[in-house]
Amino acid sequence: MKKAIAVAGPTAVGKTKFAIEIARSFDGEIVSCDSMQLYKYMNIGSAKPTPEEMAQVKHHLVDFLDPREDFSVARYQKLATGTIDEIFAAGKIPVISGGTGLYLNSLLYDMDFSAVPQDFSYRNQLAELAEKEGSQALHDILAQKDQAAAACIHPNNAKKIIRALERLREGEGSVRPFSTIKEADRDYEIILIGLTRDRAELYDRINMRVDILMEAGLADEVRNLMNMGLTTEHISMKGIGYKEIMDHFLGKCTLEEAVEIVKKNTRHYAKKQLTWFRRYDKMNWYNISEYDSDNDAVEDIVKWLATKL
Repeated sequence: MKKAIAVAGPTAVGKTKFAIEIARSFDGEIVSCDSMQLYKYMNIGSAKPTPEEMAQVKHHLVDFLDPREDFSVARYQKLATGTIDEIFAAGKIPVISGGTGLYLNSLLYDMDFSAVPQDFSYRNQLAELAEKEGSQALHDILAQKDQAAAACIHPNNAKKIIRALERLREGEGSVRPFSTIKEADRDYEIILIGLTRDRAELYDRINMRVDILMEAGLADEVRNLMNMGLTTEHISMKGIGYKEIMDHFLGKCTLEEAVEIVKKNTRHYAKKQLTWFRRYDKMNWYNISEYDSDNDAVEDIVKWLATKL
């Protein structure tokens, strides 16, 4: 069976560097698994790979989508699986890289959230809550009712969270438990590599990265996107780093307050990502903090992968 590699982990852990080194070691090409890096004009806040990094290894599903355009997990799955097939056809190894658990789920599992109940009063109630408190509040409710279902839906996707809550209201069996979801029937295997770091180090890296993004011009990037007509209603602008800086421009907080909120929300998101990825029994974890350097960790991972490919 053909084999692909997936490099997953929390934000700021170092996935881009590791994925590039792994792809270079095995003549691979990278397939992005990041819900923000697919958007054009959103280079800084998404921590998109630099032109220098993308010149080292061919990248797919990065910087191709207009941020005003709707995008679904179903569309990601179709694009990603098609890209993976093309990479195999070229005689290379796909290296899936990113931290969006829902996107990775779509490549690993047979998921179905398509059926929609028609209880409009309950739907309106949930929509009003999302309007007042944000989609994260809805996601927290879903996590209390069905943690496994919450692990399958991005916290920014209010529409899908509402659909899942509607199904749960109609009957507890409406949303399939994570443990019962079957692996996707594909003609290739995905070897899972999970990257982590000690919490203090990871949080320091997150805080430092936010400062670097601000120095790189994140505020100007958000202002330019707003000038293009993007608002809080666009899913692309609900990403961490964008929504908080937009709140500053909307007069809801100072820039300094917005930066601190970005750091706090990013740390919280990293924790959720780790919880999500730890659900995967087949994930092979590497704590980079236990190595003398990132390069030592890369070397160890590459040696292990060489025995599996």
